[in-house]
Amino acid sequence: MPDGTLLHLRDTYPIETAWAPQWVGDELRQVRAGAWEAHLAALRADAEAHAAASHGQPDAAAGHQVVAASYRAMHDAYRDRENVFAAIMADQADWEAATRQQRQLATAADAELRRRHPDQRFTPLRSAEPQPATQDQRAELTLTAGDKSGEMGQWIKDLAAGRRAFAGKLAERQSLMVPAEDPDYGDLGQAFPAWTGSGRDAILQPPMAQIPPSERLLQRVAERDADMEAAD
Repeated sequence: MPDGTLLHLRDTYPIETAWAPQWVGDELRQVRAGAWEAHLAALRADAEAHAAASHGQPDAAAGHQVVAASYRAMHDAYRDRENVFAAIMADQADWEAATRQQRQLATAADAELRRRHPDQRFTPLRSAEPQPATQDQRAELTLTAGDKSGEMGQWIKDLAAGRRAFAGKLAERQSLMVPAEDPDYGDLGQAFPAWTGSGRDAILQPPMAQIPPSERLLQRVAERDADMEAAD
């Protein structure tokens, strides 16, 4: 490819990374762990309430029931955040598949330009992906039993609202087709085909193992053949 084409491919890297959803894998793991711990705490509080009631301690049983209810509410709040983060990570996987080929071309073009012109200074490729959550934002994901606020942070609401814009961008990208030079012919295919992944099997496969038959089997085959000849 000429240098101009390589420069164009190289310049697509920040464009391809600019519409990526924010990576929230760590946050998803955090809220899932919090939901599980809240679920276990609610089960323990229910068991303690049942034990207190069976021992004739209604006040203690009522207190444990209040604690169990607060843990169940905390569990539901964690699940609400989990649903948002899980959906965003699904979008992130869609973006990864939709742009993998173009991002690889951009990095290959950058490497080729540096090989051709070792004395020329090229700025490093930098991703334009959104910055990860801050420490303060992650701290908001640690909920406390009895805290009735339970409202999602604005940054989580913004992430959820941004999914519609991402869906529109993805649909627009998938609808772009390569036109044929002859207007009488149809399109040549998608302009940005999604990366489907490589096969799991290796290119070079070892030969199938040859398993020689046992002597007993060979004898039985010979006896069968002899019986068939005798019958004829």
